[in-house]
Amino acid sequence: MKITVANPIYDSVFKFMMEDERIARTVLSALLKKEVLTVEMRRHEHPNVTRDNLSMFRIDFAAKVRESDGSERLILIELQKTWLNTETLRFRRYLAAQYNAEENMLKEEEQRCYAMPMVAVYLLGHRVGDIEEPVVYVNHKAFDYDGREVANCDTDPFINSLTHDSIIVQIPLLHGKINNRLDKVLSVFDQTLVADKNQHVINLDGKLYEDDPDMMHLLHRLGLATMNADLRQEMNDEDEYFSAIEDRDTLLMEAKAKLSDLDAQLSDVNLQLSNANAQLSDVNSQLSNANAQLSDVNSQLLDANAQIRSMAQAMYHNGVSLEVIAQSMNCRIDDLKALLGLS
Repeated sequence: MKITVANPIYDSVFKFMMEDERIARTVLSALLKKEVLTVEMRRHEHPNVTRDNLSMFRIDFAAKVRESDGSERLILIELQKTWLNTETLRFRRYLAAQYNAEENMLKEEEQRCYAMPMVAVYLLGHRVGDIEEPVVYVNHKAFDYDGREVANCDTDPFINSLTHDSIIVQIPLLHGKINNRLDKVLSVFDQTLVADKNQHVINLDGKLYEDDPDMMHLLHRLGLATMNADLRQEMNDEDEYFSAIEDRDTLLMEAKAKLSDLDAQLSDVNLQLSNANAQLSDVNSQLSNANAQLSDVNSQLLDANAQIRSMAQAMYHNGVSLEVIAQSMNCRIDDLKALLGLS
């Protein structure tokens, strides 16, 4: 038996689903692996499709849970859901705001105040790095200097005011396998079950849930969402919003690719220019060497001319005729006179 329900990956459907107190307890109990006795939805944020930023739908829950030892305690659950890759700084800012919120403080005797123990739940429409597990639990523990775990720290209000546990769900890794209670609850988010021609709805196998009253209640709620005209319009709005975001991201990716190509071309030009400068430097070095050699030759020529002049002057002063000197030096009389400074 196939059951067609609204796709809770959409913020509008997810909000409609979680506003039901019984469903909220069902989902949170499965995620926390603890019995949620009562749950109260606090403020939430719904995306404004006219805003040019990423969708991040948030709901705060104050829940009373039963611990494994039978005790009960009140905790704050920050549930954040996003379709697209989101900067972790946005998550951190939201958590910081919740740490500082007065409504999240518990007053004890002597007017001391502690923050409620917090669990951050992230339903991600994208993968986290290379992590293959669809659900990851990040729990804080306390250790001494030698690495031994310190007992009873998880119940201390001071420590719980400063640290929190996290649950990360990677929706793309939900592939229809139901091995436990959480798998069954999260199966309604499995995007491999989306209808071929309508991503607003998911087709589920009703036999997997018919013996589970809580899940049947959840599916009935999602079934009602398919008949809600306002919700259908909000899903269309979200499609248009994310289509615009994807178009923008595509343009950005293309622009980055072109910029990368230009950088590569500029790098090639710089390399060629560097090679040309190196070649020019070699040519300049060769010219410098040639000039040095030419200077040496000129110096040698000057020395040779000085020696020839001295020899000619000596011969002339010893009474040798100009004709004999010119003949012995194999030069013209006029050149010899110029050499001797005779007019």
